[in-house]
Formats: sequence, C-alpha cells, structure tokens
Amino acid sequence: MKKIVAIVGMCGSGKSVASELLESLGWKKVYFGGVTMEQLQKEGLEVTPENEKMMRERLRKEHGMGAYATILLPRIRSYAEEENTVLDGLYSWDELKILKDELGEQMKVIAIIADKELRYERLAKREIRPFTKEQAMARDIAEIENLAKGGPIAFADYYIDNSHDIESYQKRLLSILEEI
Repeated sequence: MKKIVAIVGMCGSGKSVASELLESLGWKKVYFGGVTMEQLQKEGLEVTPENEKMMRERLRKEHGMGAYATILLPRIRSYAEEENTVLDGLYSWDELKILKDELGEQMKVIAIIADKELRYERLAKREIRPFTKEQAMARDIAEIENLAKGGPIAFADYYIDNSHDIESYQKRLLSILEEI
C-alpha cells in the first residue's frame, strides 16, 4: 500500500518546502491550491490574494467545505495506486474528514508550524505571490474563520516546528517519513 501524506499549516509555515522535499524523493504531489488557480484562469481572473480568497470561499460555498477533497479525490486515488503521494494545501476540517473516511489509515497528516512573525517575514520575501504583513494576517483570519483551517492542524498525526534552521526541519520530516 502506497503512503499518502497531507501537509497542513498556515500560510508561510513551510508546507511547500515539505512538499518539494517529498517530490524530490519521488512522491507525486497533489496541490489543493491548483484548483483555485485553475478556476481563476478558467474565468479569466487575475491571480491576486483577493481573487484567490474570493474563489476559495466561493468554491466552498457552492460545493461545501469539503469541495477540494471531493474534486481531488479521484486524482489522489489514482496517484496513490502507483506512488507515494503528498497532499499540499489541505485546508478545511471537512476536507480532512472526507479524505480520512475514504483513505483511512493510508493517509497521515503532518502539520507544519512556525512563529507568526517569521511566517509573515517569509511571505513578504517569497518570489511567487508575496504578501505584505497585512495581507498575510488577513489571509490567516479568513482561513481560520471561513475555511475551518484550524481543525486539520490541531488534529494532525505529526508536527514539525519550522521556526529554526532548514536542516532541522528536513531531518524531522525525514524521521516522520521513516516512522510512517
């Protein structure tokens, strides 16, 4: 049975770094945010923090809080038949419940945590889709209040503190993968 690992955490915590490491080890990635980007592109809307927020909330309003899990479940199953699979960007409690109901113990959840100010600094410096501190704070609040993002983080199987050096972060992730 191939492994499925969902990486959860607040924006700027290091989810993409974890996913990229797993990809470099041969894991197949399912990027939940890709659903948002695809829908924005389909509708001819510019990729901005405001449009991303609007689209995430609209998709969940139209299809329920588990929308992304439902949309991506066939892809996840297909990948996991052949390859270890990393889920990057699982957000809502409903998404987690749907995937746990469908995938059971095959799926483990790793929460990446980091100090808030450090996350905001990272977001301001990143090359792709940088955020100001105010944008990052607004996104945090919107994701907690409107997307139920706290549940998957609180209910994770494993935690990694990414407030320190990259080597410690990667070492902890690799030790979790060995345990799984």
